[in-house]
Amino acid sequence: MVTITRFAPSPTGFLHLGHVYSASLAWRSARESGGRFLLRMEDIDLTRCHPEFEAAIYEDLTWLGLNWDPPVRRQSEHLEDYSALLEKLNDRDLIYPCFCTRKEIAAEIARSNSAPHGPEGPVYPGICRDMPEPERQKRFARDEPYALRLNMVNAIASVDLEAMRFHEIGKGHIQCNPEPFGDVILARKETPTSYHLAVTFDDAIQGVNHIIRGQDLFPSTHIHRLLQGLLELPTPTYFHHGLISDGKGRRLSKRDKDATIKSLREYGYQPEEVRKMVDYG
Repeated sequence: MVTITRFAPSPTGFLHLGHVYSASLAWRSARESGGRFLLRMEDIDLTRCHPEFEAAIYEDLTWLGLNWDPPVRRQSEHLEDYSALLEKLNDRDLIYPCFCTRKEIAAEIARSNSAPHGPEGPVYPGICRDMPEPERQKRFARDEPYALRLNMVNAIASVDLEAMRFHEIGKGHIQCNPEPFGDVILARKETPTSYHLAVTFDDAIQGVNHIIRGQDLFPSTHIHRLLQGLLELPTPTYFHHGLISDGKGRRLSKRDKDATIKSLREYGYQPEEVRKMVDYG
């Protein structure tokens, strides 16, 4: 099987060394196997994503010699695809609208002495899950903001969860366990998708069979594996690598301006020096 990997940054800031590490691992995996290295812009957050950052991503990768196989997929150009997925899930009673504000959710969690915590923090307590349909229609008529949440109970009941696994390189086959995440958000009123839904569909539609990404995204794989089962999508092989940190052991972020590729270029570093910083090349 030809290896197809991808690098999928969000153009909300400049690339830093952590991005280079992830992109170079994926690029090397594809090129050494004669496969394909794809580039995808995860630009669904229209308020934070900007053209200047997208242009900088192209420029930085080209400067580093990390060439990609066209075309570049931009999520903002495929919102209709995600809407169609939501319709399929809605037809099967697998999603529902949640009109709760963050403040209301926090208050409900505070009132509960046994509020469960999942891999991403406190789990949504299901306030709107069983809302009567007439009340939902009233909320829609008032044009209230809402999120579309996965009904985790119905979703698990729709698949053979015991048979659902994913292969993590270095760890073997891992049992899918999405229940601790609760009713995760799959879309919002103003944006017909979330990271979970978009990344799962995009990897499938692009034929990605080897996903290489940071260890911080490992827990999300349980959600993605469930969505693959619900939407009858293929399951790729995964490798979640360690994260690059600064001199104080803190994970790099787009706020670390000294670690951005743009800054390193301005300081006079050469591509091979930057690649060696992340033990590549």
